[in-house]
Amino acid sequence: MPARPRPTIRLRRLAGALRRLRAERELSREDVSEATGINMTTLYRIEKARVRPQARTLAAMLTVYEVSGDERAALTQLLKDSARPGLLQAYADELPEEYSTYIEFEQEARSVWNYESLFIPGLLQTEEYARAVIPGTVPSYTRTQCDQRVKVRMERQEVLRRDQPLHLWAICDEAALHRAVGGPKVMRDQLLHLINAMELPHVTLQVVDFATGAHPGMPSSFVVMDFSDDPQVVYIDSMAGDLFLEEETELRRYTGLFEYLRAFALNPDATRQLLTRVAGKHQAKGAAGDG
Repeated sequence: MPARPRPTIRLRRLAGALRRLRAERELSREDVSEATGINMTTLYRIEKARVRPQARTLAAMLTVYEVSGDERAALTQLLKDSARPGLLQAYADELPEEYSTYIEFEQEARSVWNYESLFIPGLLQTEEYARAVIPGTVPSYTRTQCDQRVKVRMERQEVLRRDQPLHLWAICDEAALHRAVGGPKVMRDQLLHLINAMELPHVTLQVVDFATGAHPGMPSSFVVMDFSDDPQVVYIDSMAGDLFLEEETELRRYTGLFEYLRAFALNPDATRQLLTRVAGKHQAKGAAGDG
């Protein structure tokens, strides 16, 4: 059985257009199935971006929806583009499907809101930090797998350096600054890297400091991705598996949670001062260890 195609942003866009067209024509899936001979289960999966339709299937649907001219050509091209290899396609066979999907979305996103309770946000990690944290959190990885994941993580960061860079607003708990991932020197360099990254106009970083006490971000990390022409997506990476949330109620919940954390976190200037202090503490620990 062929592998299910990853739901790239282009496939989601096509699925959304097909749902809209069917609704505008006031047709049920049963109506479309009867008119085209396409199985209703297949129609459902196409509209949910769970399967990439064949060209003749899309053509039949567009005929029923009376789509022609430029709109038909655009949707046909969208189908072709949905199969286009992504930036990290070379790693697709080795990466979990959910992670590959996340990378596809991240590459297409206009902005990302990322909250981390225990880690430095991935797009802001140094290579040395990544080399320490990846095998530390997944000890079953081989050396080759770890090297590959580090390489992928570093290549993902190109979204912050492209001509139209991704706008990143990251918030992390202060605990992530103190955990000595890789040792004092790695952490000192990592925190100094965060300070430098904050100079970029499209990067904002805040820290929820210990003085805040208990807060609603403590249970888990999450990412809210915003796109120019498509609905937002929330991504959650947990021990129970990766989740992509797209329902309106879920989007409101997590965007509201991020806005709450943004209000209670230290502002960027205070965050920079905290990073500097903690980096100094890691440096002192490293010096003591060398002594």
